[in-house]
This record gives sequence, C-alpha cells and structure tokens, in this order.
Amino acid sequence: MDNLRIAVILGTNRNGRTGPAVSRWFVDLARTRADMEIDVLDVADLADLADLAAEERYGHGHGAPLADFGPRVAAADGFVVLTPEYNHGYPGPLKSAIDSARREWFGKAAGFVSYGGMSGGLRAIEQLRLVFSELHVATIRDTVSLHNASAMFADDGSPTGDLSGAESAVKLLLDELRWWALALREARERRSYPA
Repeated sequence: MDNLRIAVILGTNRNGRTGPAVSRWFVDLARTRADMEIDVLDVADLADLADLAAEERYGHGHGAPLADFGPRVAAADGFVVLTPEYNHGYPGPLKSAIDSARREWFGKAAGFVSYGGMSGGLRAIEQLRLVFSELHVATIRDTVSLHNASAMFADDGSPTGDLSGAESAVKLLLDELRWWALALREARERRSYPA
C-alpha cells in the first residue's frame, strides 16, 4: 500500500558518455529501493516533435501528447527529473516533454538530479523549479548535483572515484521524495486537487 510509483524522467543527451553514465548510475541506485517502483521515462525515446502535425505541436498552453508520456506521468506518485545544464538552462526536449502533459502533474512532488561543469547543473534545476511550480508540483529542496561530472565516469560509464557523498545525497532526496509523494497521494485520495 505504501509503495510509490516514481517516474524518473531522463532529460539527458545520449551523445557522449556523461549523460548515459549519470542516468545509469542514478537509476541503478533508485531501483535498490524496496519502497518505490521506478518507471524510467527517457525523453530521447519520445516522439519527435518535428514528426507531429502543426495542430498537434501547438495546443492550448502546452505541447502535444508524446507517446505514452502523459498517462505515465498521471500514474506516477512522484518524479525525479535528471537533467544536464546547457547554456545555464535545461535541454529543450525536456521542456517539450514536460509541456506535453498538464493536469497529470498536479498535486504531486518532484526531486532533481543534475550534472554539468563547475555549477553541477544547479542553474537548470532553478529554472525547472519555476516550471514545476506552474504545474502545481511540490519540489523537493534537497537535490543531487554532480559537479564536473565528465571527470566522474570512465569511458565505459563506471565511476572513476568515490561517489559516496553523491550516493548519500540520492538517499536523502529519495527519502524526502517518499515523504512528500506519500503525503500528497493520501491528500489526493481524500479530495480532488482544486486546480
């Protein structure tokens, strides 16, 4: 009854080695949790917006439905968004995916894992907090941020050093996400979210 369905949304780039390595590292850690069912939604696997008709690309304030993204967001109790930082922001395909759903997000909780250079992707997270606030999502204060992430993983994707501090941050993030996601699920079961 208390097991939670957590959607891990991979907004990473498959090019290069860092994005796939960070994604694999985090998902492997998250899947060790007995109290969470992890559903991985890789933005790179979603329909290409260029393939959609114009009327599907532009809607009433949000993007077109992408594959089964909306139903999987709706089925989730909470989310972890894993993103790199590009040009002080997050990737465009991630924004398109987020915007393809609307009410499916309401009254849930989200945490963030970011990676990048010196900033570790923190500027991308700050922008995502604004987006998720508009979507009525409670964001978890504590994050996982991998600074100079390209140096943290070898060419084969294995960690090159001690990631125990980052692993502790993952545990804290998932513990806090569990608390919020469970509390919000219980609230949604008692009454409809008012938005």
